[in-house]
Amino acid sequence: MKRREFIKLSATASALGLLPYEVGAAMKLANTSLNCDISNRKLVLIELKGGNDGLNTLIPYDNYGYYSDTLRPDIYIPVTNYDNMAVDVSKAGTNQDLIFNPALLEGSINSGFKGLYQDGMLRVLQSVGYPSANKSHFASIDLWATGNDGNSWDNGKESGWMGRFMEEAYADLFPSTFPMGIQLGSSNTWLGFHAEHEHGTALNIEGQNSENFYTVLNGLAGQAPQHIPQNSHYGAELQYIVDTDASANIYAKSIQDSFNAPGATNLVNYPDTDLADQLKTVARLIRGGIQTKVYMVTIGGFDTHNAQNQGTGDINGRHTNLMNQLSTAVDAFVADINRDSIGDDIIGLTFSEFGRKAIQNGNYGTDHGEIAPMFVFGKPVQGGISGVNVDLTEATSSNNWQLKTVQHDYRQVFATLMQDFLGASDTVVDNAFFDQTNQQSFTDNKLSEIIKSTHHVDASCYTLRLDDVAEESFWAAYPNPVYDNLHINPLREAITIMGYRVVDSIGRTVKKGKLNLELGYGVIDMSSLKAGVYVVQLSDGERTTNKKIVKAAV
Repeated sequence: MKRREFIKLSATASALGLLPYEVGAAMKLANTSLNCDISNRKLVLIELKGGNDGLNTLIPYDNYGYYSDTLRPDIYIPVTNYDNMAVDVSKAGTNQDLIFNPALLEGSINSGFKGLYQDGMLRVLQSVGYPSANKSHFASIDLWATGNDGNSWDNGKESGWMGRFMEEAYADLFPSTFPMGIQLGSSNTWLGFHAEHEHGTALNIEGQNSENFYTVLNGLAGQAPQHIPQNSHYGAELQYIVDTDASANIYAKSIQDSFNAPGATNLVNYPDTDLADQLKTVARLIRGGIQTKVYMVTIGGFDTHNAQNQGTGDINGRHTNLMNQLSTAVDAFVADINRDSIGDDIIGLTFSEFGRKAIQNGNYGTDHGEIAPMFVFGKPVQGGISGVNVDLTEATSSNNWQLKTVQHDYRQVFATLMQDFLGASDTVVDNAFFDQTNQQSFTDNKLSEIIKSTHHVDASCYTLRLDDVAEESFWAAYPNPVYDNLHINPLREAITIMGYRVVDSIGRTVKKGKLNLELGYGVIDMSSLKAGVYVVQLSDGERTTNKKIVKAAV
């Protein structure tokens, strides 16, 4: 099976990036009750590449005059029919009074995003971003991909949060013959899928085939080398390429088999756009039985520095066209997956690396900004609006006309979906990303209103890992979080020696030894460990208990 034989899965030959380390079909569950049967659940991420203009996507009608007359006199969205364009007419006159871009009302089945909202399958998340915004495309998308906040790279800068999540949540389930993650529509594989310990396993195969895979390497004559040098950097890199090529062909068969399975059909008609073709392929693969958990599709063109609108009073232009493609493609995709039961197991969402400035520029466009809205959609989603309208007066000449207040950290959104929809434990989420700035887990700050009660995962169903621990019963530890020395106090005076070990988030023992408690306490030096979540396990010879400890960044 050669990759060239399956790459043209959609009408526009969308590119697929495959993740060899991400495999397995089911969560490990605490029990086997019906409510814990979440093994078929999937996420579909839609990347709005380039920085979507949130202010012309969802217009804050409570301050419409300032928006249209002062900030955007040439590119504002006119409200010609309030009842039709309002996200929710019941919010009229409040600080959640929002207007849809009219292109988001377009769709042949559900009437676009407005129809999905009215059917209770779309939630608007206002002012999504991260604390210290970076307005470089490359840096910002890397921050989103790695789970960081612009203040540091403490969550890692060489691996992605999705890869770390997969690596932890499905650690006992690979290797496999199918990919756990599939990326479509981009020639570059997203850093977010790159795992911490399975380096370099993400693969993008657009425009490649097995016969010519090695021609990019000088002197290999289009085929894999027969002899690979050992114990050298060159040999290691070459072996990686050989292994990657072999994995791609294994995954090719599982993808083709699913795409061509008897039940792999689309049950509605899709518009003739690239994004629609990508989502059409996703729906067909899912219905064909492939057990991939996360899909990512991409629509580019959102870097609208010019021609965002066609001219004063004329909203036709680049942004309107993109909104139309987004609305019609999602409209068809949701209708398709809801024609049978697969829609109960799928949540989709949109994201973009940043928003745009509140004020227009001189080219009928907008420049790089900070916050932007997200849309979460699907049958399991509790429809509604989270957050309040942006405060337009916050954008002034002194802050370069930026809307800066973050109402929802993007990691809150993903942590909520990982736990409340996919059933990940606190430890699994913390391993994906942790709020290093405030030393707080995002599981303590979830968005409770995103998932319908009928689809919400109970805590008893969370993925069980070695380091899902109970509180200690015969010892105390402080400080927590800790920077250097962790003090251990026995709660029984007779204890003079305790054995300990420190376990990292994927179950590896990174430190162990014995504590002499003759002075009434012992100390574990944590200074050499990188920031993150650990489990300290102590034994007094009769019992062993554990405690979760946060190692703070120095």
